[in-house]
Amino acid sequence: MTSPIVAELVDLLRLERLEDNLFRGQSRDIGTKYVFGGQVLGQALAAAQCTVAEDRHVHSIHAYFLRAGDVEHPIVYDVDRSRDGKSFSVRRVTAIQHGQPIFVFASSFQEPEPGNEHQLSMPEVPAPEDIEPMPAPTPEQLASLPPKAQRWLSRMGPFEIRPVYPRDELKPPKRPPYQHVWFRLSAPVGDSPVLHQALLAYASDFHLLGTATFPHGISYYQPNVQMASLDHAMWFHRPFRADDWLLYSLDSPSASGARGLARGQIFSRDGRLVASTAQEGLIRVVADRGGAG
Repeated sequence: MTSPIVAELVDLLRLERLEDNLFRGQSRDIGTKYVFGGQVLGQALAAAQCTVAEDRHVHSIHAYFLRAGDVEHPIVYDVDRSRDGKSFSVRRVTAIQHGQPIFVFASSFQEPEPGNEHQLSMPEVPAPEDIEPMPAPTPEQLASLPPKAQRWLSRMGPFEIRPVYPRDELKPPKRPPYQHVWFRLSAPVGDSPVLHQALLAYASDFHLLGTATFPHGISYYQPNVQMASLDHAMWFHRPFRADDWLLYSLDSPSASGARGLARGQIFSRDGRLVASTAQEGLIRVVADRGGAG
């Protein structure tokens, strides 16, 4: 039996079908200021998958975040069935809230077929069992943060996360722009590959853009730092389970113009490269966070 917090996430990724190509998903306040980007990614992928033949699975997604999502209201997903070929299907999805598009998404699906294979090797890092779970912030540390950040840091999320080299996000040191993070869903959820792909899309937004802050000694929790995802790309390479340990190997090759670029490779515990990610996001340091546009 799965845990309530995991069941809530799975339910979040099960959309209400309003019409053949129209779906509605609920929003959840997880402590972020606006709708978590991974939620919109996972729900858009779930909407697109509902319009594709069962034997075709996603191999790539590309998305842009247009407007901040309102955590108090549902999101409608409008799917355009762009193409169904002999081997591939392409879908475009527009996420709509309060009558305006907040997110656009394109995805490609493929029937399984054999082909040449190669991959980069997984980094040599300690096993997840050899890494201590992250300690909870002290009451004094939480009291120094805005209410949203307090809820985010004090809640038990559906994923267990163990950074290989953790840093203090409240007082971040300057570090080179890379990190390795083990993560897994905290309870089993069955065998549906479609569900596991949506769950991985959701989780892929954790830690990605934050890697671009490492050389600058800043973090999302600081009141003078603005951060927001601008786009998100993801490629699915091989089968996996989101409820088994996965290693997220992340780096940031560049930051400039108030934007940071981050890349990720996701490996299964046995070393298979199962997915890759890339994201550019806003990283703005301001004197008064509330006064920035």
